[in-house]
Formats: sequence, C-alpha cells, structure tokens
Amino acid sequence: MPSAAERTRTLVHSTCSSVLLIPGLAGARPEQLMADVRSVGPDGDVFLVFPADSPAVRAATHAQDDEVPAVLEITDVAPVSVPHRIRGRAWISGWLTRVPGQAGPGRTTLRLEIRDAYVDDLWGASAVEAEEFAAAKPDPLVQQETGLLQHLDSAHGEQLRRLCAVVEREATARVTPLALDRFGLRVRFAGTDGHTFDARFDFPEPVDGLAALRRAMHQLFAAADTP
Repeated sequence: MPSAAERTRTLVHSTCSSVLLIPGLAGARPEQLMADVRSVGPDGDVFLVFPADSPAVRAATHAQDDEVPAVLEITDVAPVSVPHRIRGRAWISGWLTRVPGQAGPGRTTLRLEIRDAYVDDLWGASAVEAEEFAAAKPDPLVQQETGLLQHLDSAHGEQLRRLCAVVEREATARVTPLALDRFGLRVRFAGTDGHTFDARFDFPEPVDGLAALRRAMHQLFAAADTP
C-alpha cells in the first residue's frame, strides 16, 4: 500500500480542492483562500499561487519577517457519482512566506514550509513528518486518475459487475470504481438495500504508467471471468 506520506503528497499534486487556513484571518471567503496552482519544491515546501490581492497574500505580506502559521486543507472527492463521495482529507501545517517574482502578472506565490501533516483517507489515518513528506513521491497515475475512473465507470460497467464473483458476493445494484493507484483498483459495491462496501483489487505488480496499467486491468478482468 502507499505510505501516508505518499498519499499526502499525491493529494497535493492532484486536482482536489484545497483551502488555506490562516488563524486570525477574518472576513475572507473560502474561495479567496483556494490557490490557483499547487506544487512541491525539492525540499518539500509547498508553493501556492494566488491572485495578488488575495487575503492570504496580504496576510503573508503584512507579516514581513514574522512567521505566519497556516494549514493547507485538501479534500479528496471521488470523480464519479458514488455514495459517501469524500475519499479523504489531508491537513498540511507550517509557516507561510511570500516569494516575490515567482508568478505571472497579477499573481503571487506563497511558500508553505512544512512542519507536519496528517492524512485521513480510505487507507486510514496517520501523521506525516516533514522529512517523510519531502522524500515521498506522488503516485504516477495522479494526473490521469480522474479520467481513468470516469472511463471505467461509463464504458466498463459490465466488467466491473463481474468483479462481484471475485469477492464472492451476489450481484449488487451498483458497482463503481472508487480509486486507482499504482498498486491497484478500489471498487465500491452498493446493494439494493443501500448498504455499501469496498473491495480492493491489487495488481500483480505496481504499475508505472498507462501501458502497464492497461495490462494490469486486462489481467484483473480476465481473472473475474475465470470460473
């Protein structure tokens, strides 16, 4: 399974929504605290690009040499329609500073120097040290996961339903691909009574790209068709 640090790093690199929480910052609307761009530097610092007039930018600017505590809260919502759609959250806390000259016109880059992080997702809840976060790599499928899950849901429903046999369950009302990473596929089964459960299908070996993923998915579906 991916480590807690890898899962947190993957969320930062994903398209999940996030909000920057700054203690004492009053009157700011949530959408004003959502960065346009997120990235991670070589030392593990998180860089956030905001409009130059954002309340977050003003707070970092007015602090000057003082450290501004902040928490980046990331919410991971499944990109397909499924019961209980929130897949997880991560909180990355640290100190905020302004980075001049690193963004285009009308934009300002802020750096969040990581103190620690915490992730609570489909794998469980765990704390993450700053050094672990800096050393971790995002999942290689992070940029493609949304499109891949939507494609599986719309074009491979029958094959997904046959996975019921693999977990020795009767056919259910709905089978939805919930999450995908280099280690495998997670599927959510929903019964006619509204009860849901998840099943995880591991690949024979971790995949490192789309070509390897196609082979792994073919093997998974072939196994579901084998008596």
